[in-house]
Amino acid sequence: MYALVDCNNFYVSCERVFNPSLKGKPVVVLSNNDGCIIARSNEAKALGIPMGAPLHLYKELIKRNNVFTHSSNYTLYGDMSARVMDSLSYFVPNMEIYSIDEAFLSLKNFNIKKLADEMSEIKKLIYQWTGIPVSIGVGPTKTLAKLSNKIAKKYSSNGVHILTISDQLTQILDDMRLEDVWGISKVGGRV
Repeated sequence: MYALVDCNNFYVSCERVFNPSLKGKPVVVLSNNDGCIIARSNEAKALGIPMGAPLHLYKELIKRNNVFTHSSNYTLYGDMSARVMDSLSYFVPNMEIYSIDEAFLSLKNFNIKKLADEMSEIKKLIYQWTGIPVSIGVGPTKTLAKLSNKIAKKYSSNGVHILTISDQLTQILDDMRLEDVWGISKVGGRV
């Protein structure tokens, strides 16, 4: 089994670590030249602000809804990423950093019967140690762990989801478009 640990709204979460007054408020992070929106809090997403949107098209909406805007700070995000990854390495000897805010963990030595509790504990400790909230998806392959993480983010009340080979998996895959799994593909078709 593999776990995909994904930091939630990573750049926004980094900003919130150093400015806790932003918690629960709409926040966006802007690209290098402050031209595009490259990260959004859940509150900003709920306002209909899309990823990659040109800032000038949403200035009125941002002003009307008191959305906090931040210029990107890649030094901060790199440092926070290193903290999260170092913290994850405490739990597993085999880890593959997938991106600045995602890592696959090999769960080879984990007890499958205690997996949900252990993943919930990792999630809790990562937040406690770094201030960064994460979602964890578990599956028998890295691709299925990625899909499981999507389910954890969208539908799980505790941010952890474990996907096993079952009739449920068959139904999920039948209903899933390949491009719905972020980072897998943008080409049409079914999984």
